[in-house]
Amino acid sequence: MAGARAAAAASAGPTASSNSPPPQEPGLGELLEEFSRTQYRAKDCGGTGGSKVERIEKRCLELFGRDYCYSVIQNVNGDICGHYPQHIVFLEYESAEKEKDTFQSTVQVSKLQDLVNRSKMARCRGRFVCPVILFKGKHICRSATLAGWGELYGRTGYNYIFSGGADDAWADTEDITEEDCALRSSDTHLFDKVRGYDIKLLRYLSVKYICDLMVENKKVKFGMNVTSSEKVDKAQRYADFTLLSIPYPGCEFFKEYKDRDYMAEGLIFNWKQDYVDAPLSIPNFLTCSLNIDWSQYQSWDLVQQTQNYLKLLLSIINSDDDSGLLVHCISGWDRTPLFISLLRLSLWADGLIHTSLKPAEMLYLTVAYDWFLFGHMLADRLSKGEEIFFFCFNFLKHIISEEYSALKTPRRKSLPARDAGFTLEDLCMLRRKDRGSTTSLGSDFSLVMESSPGAAGSFTYEAVELVPAGAQTQAAWRKSHSSSPQSVLWNWPQPLEDCLPSHQGLVEAKSSSSSSSNHSDNFFRMGSSPLEVPKPRLAALSERETRLQEVRSVFLAAYSSTVGLQAAAPSPSGAIGGLLEQFVRGVGLRGMSSNTL
Repeated sequence: MAGARAAAAASAGPTASSNSPPPQEPGLGELLEEFSRTQYRAKDCGGTGGSKVERIEKRCLELFGRDYCYSVIQNVNGDICGHYPQHIVFLEYESAEKEKDTFQSTVQVSKLQDLVNRSKMARCRGRFVCPVILFKGKHICRSATLAGWGELYGRTGYNYIFSGGADDAWADTEDITEEDCALRSSDTHLFDKVRGYDIKLLRYLSVKYICDLMVENKKVKFGMNVTSSEKVDKAQRYADFTLLSIPYPGCEFFKEYKDRDYMAEGLIFNWKQDYVDAPLSIPNFLTCSLNIDWSQYQSWDLVQQTQNYLKLLLSIINSDDDSGLLVHCISGWDRTPLFISLLRLSLWADGLIHTSLKPAEMLYLTVAYDWFLFGHMLADRLSKGEEIFFFCFNFLKHIISEEYSALKTPRRKSLPARDAGFTLEDLCMLRRKDRGSTTSLGSDFSLVMESSPGAAGSFTYEAVELVPAGAQTQAAWRKSHSSSPQSVLWNWPQPLEDCLPSHQGLVEAKSSSSSSSNHSDNFFRMGSSPLEVPKPRLAALSERETRLQEVRSVFLAAYSSTVGLQAAAPSPSGAIGGLLEQFVRGVGLRGMSSNTL
């Protein structure tokens, strides 16, 4: 590890939105193009592609240095982990003097380096516990789940066989030492030793809470347990930690999100699938203040599930104790960056972290660091239509409410809330027959039952035009389901509709959904695509809402001009070869191949 420290004076925070489009971050287009072209691998940072990656990493360090003093864990050529950044940032304290005095780092970087090297084998694909966000002196960390017997014993050997004797992605992450050989010679002490180092690293980072997003207790491939998790550790080695099982659908589920024209409302995961065996489990003391009926989690759609899990994570890190948080799924590069990115953006929108970064800069940092440099396989996911990455930033419209704020005292808006009723302007903007369009992204009238995922069909979109809508509009809509899962009965508020004047070309698309209550996306829409960049509303916005909407606007503009909404490519064929490749990847013996779009 290099003990280099970087600290820079904080600049002014993001300003309030205006009618002009939010400024773009230089290099964001290049980042998205590189991201959609290939998966990041630390050992491949040479040549033309390498120079691009070096610019991306350098920009991340610069953005971190605006607000924090940090040390760097050197991972050149992927010596520690093949799909972690070459320069892993360890945030020590905020560069403001008052924060330095309040939250002084107790971590010695040399000891942290040693624990990282010793603990990396404990987790799937060598993706060790890595601190990525610093909030009130607490480390929010990410990782993969615990490695199982198959990976611990077989990764290097199987990698050698399947690659014809050549090193591959995982060979360079496993420099076998004499100590490793000694560990592997004793079945009895293997897990005690390896997981013991993992526990020491967690304790050194003061992590107490471990949130497991897996829908399985153990990942099984061809009848073999290839990964494990803390919640099913037979020796109860992690009993001293507060373990939370919060199962969340894997990236494959987001193919359904794309197939529904990027509508998450009404999209419910099938919890009755054979491989799903991890129930939701949260200690009571963490749920009592959230006013959420957790027993209903299997009936939540994708929007409400993501909202409620985010509320839970925010409440944990915003508690009065000094304990940190670990979030992980299986490999730690799909669901994990989703929630890490949402946490970073939510805390930033509250002005609590990265206080000097503007919306475009914040977007660049979380896309580059939380997604690209930690190995999310965007090219592969796009080819399969599994657009969890797009979902993350489009989802920001669902967390703009102050109920997702980590501030202890809610901030006041610049103008009084307009929830009391319609204004004349609201009435003029409504079009009689188009309110509640079934074809809009996030419409209240979008519903697909779990038993008929294809019922939604193909929807057409209308370009986004944002103008204010009172909350009473949503309250006026009441819906009820018929007994048939294939049909939906809607009760239309006829008296209100008759008195509304017509306004040509406007279509309303409320996306708070039946599962949301955060007044998200109170917009009217017109046009043809979910990638259409939102325009500012006339209503006064809170600072949080302004920031998140600007990030989403910048993302949609950049994504539209680079990646776009992709059509899913056919999966690779070849029965025997495909099965072998799936097995090798599942056990963690080989990195996923890079797909070029």
